[in-house]
Amino acid sequence: MNSAARQAAADPAPPVVPIPGPEPSRAASGLWTALGLVIVLSLAAAVMFLVDWVPAVTEGTGLGQIAKSVEYPVYAIALGFAGNAILSLTGVRQRMAAAFRTEFFIKIGLVLLGATINFAVVVRAAGPAVLQAIALITIVFGFTWWFAGKLGLDDRLRALLASALSICGVSAAVAAAGAVEAKKEQLAFTATLVIVFAVPSIFLLPWLGGLLGLPPAVLGAWIGGNIDTTAAVTAAGAVAGEQPLQIASIVKVTQNALLGIVAVLLTVYFAVKVAPAAADGGRTGGTGAASRIGGRMSLAMLWDRFPKFVLGFILASIVATLLAEGLPAEVLEPRLEAAKSLQSWALTLAFVSIGLEFNLSSAREAGWKPVLVFGVGTLVNLVAGLGLALLLFHSFTF
Repeated sequence: MNSAARQAAADPAPPVVPIPGPEPSRAASGLWTALGLVIVLSLAAAVMFLVDWVPAVTEGTGLGQIAKSVEYPVYAIALGFAGNAILSLTGVRQRMAAAFRTEFFIKIGLVLLGATINFAVVVRAAGPAVLQAIALITIVFGFTWWFAGKLGLDDRLRALLASALSICGVSAAVAAAGAVEAKKEQLAFTATLVIVFAVPSIFLLPWLGGLLGLPPAVLGAWIGGNIDTTAAVTAAGAVAGEQPLQIASIVKVTQNALLGIVAVLLTVYFAVKVAPAAADGGRTGGTGAASRIGGRMSLAMLWDRFPKFVLGFILASIVATLLAEGLPAEVLEPRLEAAKSLQSWALTLAFVSIGLEFNLSSAREAGWKPVLVFGVGTLVNLVAGLGLALLLFHSFTF
């Protein structure tokens, strides 16, 4: 071996320095994400188009009244499911998953929702409306939570079902999902149940009210306290008459104003009770030193798990209340309408993403129990709501 060869064998080969350049996998991932965002935005735009177009083309027909009562979550989730099926069949849905930012869109929508709810309504509203809202939320939430627990449902799904039934449907389920960190499939399943049960109620409750001979105020309070979505409440109130519509709107707005409070209570319960119990495998029942209120670890855990969008929701509502007191209507109303429009877009994007992310196998795993819980909870809501409406609004006069 010559000297050059011996030197080459003795010295290690110099490290190979890679030539800078884009990583193919990362670039491809970015392209798929961008394409996914285009699909989400396109489906959301289609939802906005259908919300206006379907009622217009069905006006004057037998479907016209139904079309007016269908909210944008119906179209958004339906189009999301359709997009999910197509993307799954073509094998590209998983590659676009990073674009389906359900939680991000939901949090934006809920903060904007707070700007459209005036907490002063709770203070200024008639006593019966406030009492009914508090009593009905307590009764229906408590029963649904208990009954779902008896059937062995997951605590997070219990929270979603109970919140949706007792407060304001999909919006309450969204807030509860953020507070308890529920699975997206659980939220999609709950939202579907809300829609399935709310639409028939638009016509069922006014018909039952006429059959029972309920006074207008009692009928309106029954409608406002039982139908889960605000748009469906408005539609049912319109079917029942102008006076029932007024009371139904007051009761539903009062329930909506309590949404943030329930979300905070759920957050506290899950952070202090459920999370510690899950962490220690249930050995201490969540009552150890780390879970005691006032303990340094418990406060840190509570803040870490606390959904910050709830603070944004409450702050936006407080600001809206203060502005409503200090600004003239012609200045305030356009800004509130802009906030409502942005909120609708954000939640539409969220509901489209829910449909796109939905996993059919998870829905199959849920089984029949959540449907039973929602059905029985709806019956309890109807009976308790009617009793409270008769008790609190029987002497109400316009």
